[in-house]
Amino acid sequence: MSELSSNITLGAGCYWGTEKYIKRDFQKMFPNSIKSASVGFMSPFEDHKKNPSYRQVCTGETGHVEVLNVELNEPEKHLEELIKFFFLFHDPTTENRQGNDVGTQYASAIFVNDPEQKKIVDKVINDLQSHLDENKSPYHGNKVMTLIHDATEFYPAHDEHQEYLFKNPNGYCNHYMRMKEFPLN
Repeated sequence: MSELSSNITLGAGCYWGTEKYIKRDFQKMFPNSIKSASVGFMSPFEDHKKNPSYRQVCTGETGHVEVLNVELNEPEKHLEELIKFFFLFHDPTTENRQGNDVGTQYASAIFVNDPEQKKIVDKVINDLQSHLDENKSPYHGNKVMTLIHDATEFYPAHDEHQEYLFKNPNGYCNHYMRMKEFPLN
């Protein structure tokens, strides 16, 4: 069994809302679970544009996803809970879209760093899909479109985009709590 990485990178549409929900709400549920988190970009492709700007990513031509790069204090204790929480505030059944935000940069995506992380992510997605198939979710009848990729290089966004919704509480965010808790078997 390989060691579980403490870093995982999550794309759930606009990275401002992803950051807000994970840094504020997940951290409330699991105090001191997050060591650090920052918004930026990651590509599912090994051969990708290096250090893209926000404007370049927004064109959709780079293939990068807006992401939150998270480092957990105790991944063996909190990673599965983080992945479950990730599915509570965005729609994982839309391809490259969250509400009005459309494009590859808004993909629902999880970038893993090791086989153990991938196993945990696969388990959570399979659990969610079985609930969708059984009509036990707001997305019943749909398919989970969340992409799972090996992590590539993370490019942090500019400083003004870090903690944007903490600095601008009335700023744009299309995320909201779509489910109160992760479906349980």
